[in-house]
Amino acid sequence: MSAPPKMDPTFYRSPGEAAAAPPERLAYVVAFDRSGEKSDALTVVDVDPGSEQYGQIVGWADLPTRGDELHHFGWNACSSALMHEGHDMGEDGLQRRYLLLPGIRSSNIHVYDTQPDPANPTLVKTITPEELSSKAGYSRPHTLHCGPEGIFLSCLGGADGAEGPGGIALLDHNTFDVLRAWETDRGPQYLAYDAWWHLTQNTLITSEWGTPSMIEDGLVPELLLSGKYGHSLHFWDLAAGKHLQEIDLGPEQQMVLELRPAHDPDASYGFVGVVVSTADLSASIWRWYRDGDMWAIEKVITIPAEPADPDDLPPALKPFGAVPPMVTDIGLSVDDQMLYVSCWGTGELKQYDVSDPANPREVGSVRLGGITGRVAHPSL
Repeated sequence: MSAPPKMDPTFYRSPGEAAAAPPERLAYVVAFDRSGEKSDALTVVDVDPGSEQYGQIVGWADLPTRGDELHHFGWNACSSALMHEGHDMGEDGLQRRYLLLPGIRSSNIHVYDTQPDPANPTLVKTITPEELSSKAGYSRPHTLHCGPEGIFLSCLGGADGAEGPGGIALLDHNTFDVLRAWETDRGPQYLAYDAWWHLTQNTLITSEWGTPSMIEDGLVPELLLSGKYGHSLHFWDLAAGKHLQEIDLGPEQQMVLELRPAHDPDASYGFVGVVVSTADLSASIWRWYRDGDMWAIEKVITIPAEPADPDDLPPALKPFGAVPPMVTDIGLSVDDQMLYVSCWGTGELKQYDVSDPANPREVGSVRLGGITGRVAHPSL
């Protein structure tokens, strides 16, 4: 009998097992030059409190190109999923060792190997914009997740790099070659942003932002006020790549972005953040959930705009006399008990108890600045 394949110790069989594991000692952080004059970089930060270099940058890898605009990035294999079908275990077993860095502006995707020295990642492959567009019909890669059949790469743009439809490109787990567009029937979906799933229910969910031309140089106020940015969620047959259902939150709910499904594999709910409501400049968090054979959604958190002196506001906000919270990122704790909400506009990080997912309770907040306020970091 052959020996069982080796398993990377950072693969966990349950959320509880992941939470009980030793903390990470290194963190990977991307840095980019907005002007495009310098190369973006993958940096390595020491996060071990017992280290003499705690809090310092201990590794730095410049990209071979300029103007990539690194944004989200991710691993070749996911800690929480053990092993998806299609992974090649290899002699050393499946490892969470390769980082894929999409360039949201260039459409390059750089692949870095974090072994044998995790503090000095090395470039092993660059997926070109031409390969992405010719094989999948997409551009402007944004978010990636390792999943069944391959690595799922959500893209904001179509092949031309300026307009839609955006969608998901499928990459080979092992070679990182672009295989094809994941969708077989996209239905009404045109705008793209995030993608996540409920694996045990054969469901993938996608959200909406805008096409590259709508976000390339910042938000376009006329498009925002006329409800042209994304305001829908889409539900798909994960195995078939087929669109099943669209839920429109309403044109006033602009930019339906970060998806956070429950970590419990048997759960059938998740949270999504909406950047701004054109009705009152509030931000919001919505919960999607299974309702019979369909999916439904409800608003569970409203974060109101904060009054401000018009003299302190940028021109676009002066007529409103208020600062919109502008929810950007959200994070759900591994045990599904706490939701963290980043309010970019007001400079606030909020913590909600979501042990009852339909009735979140705010239990904490940290102020970090914002459009009109500047405060010292709370650790200083």
